[in-house]
Amino acid sequence: MKAIVQRVDRASVTVDGALVSEIGPGLLVLAGVTHGDSQAQVEKLARRILALRIFPGEAGDMDSSLGPDMEVLCVSQFTLYGNTNKGNRPSWGDAAPGEVAQPLWESLCDALEAKRGVFGAMMEVELVNNGPVTLTLEELPEAS
Repeated sequence: MKAIVQRVDRASVTVDGALVSEIGPGLLVLAGVTHGDSQAQVEKLARRILALRIFPGEAGDMDSSLGPDMEVLCVSQFTLYGNTNKGNRPSWGDAAPGEVAQPLWESLCDALEAKRGVFGAMMEVELVNNGPVTLTLEELPEAS
């Protein structure tokens, strides 16, 4: 499972011209699911996201995690698994099919207590970054 995590002043999702979700200060999480991802990976990724120390603390450095007055907006993003190794047109074969991805994405949203976009919809995502803080996180399956 992959996630792009952005520290934002605000973010919103619109579908077919209608506002679906919006948040004030917090995190925008774009999450993608690949084949073989599991609930254990979702839980570990959620813990990592919530523990990220990317907000200013008392000293002004990035030493605080998501605070009580902050929110999370989670958007499904199968294109995180786009593969362009064989040319300029991405292949989506590494992205899990919707019936596999949706329950895991919803579980991540639940674990993050996040507002959310609409799975599988053509969404317009708007955001105002808070500083240029954008991280890529990937939770790989445990080696057996």
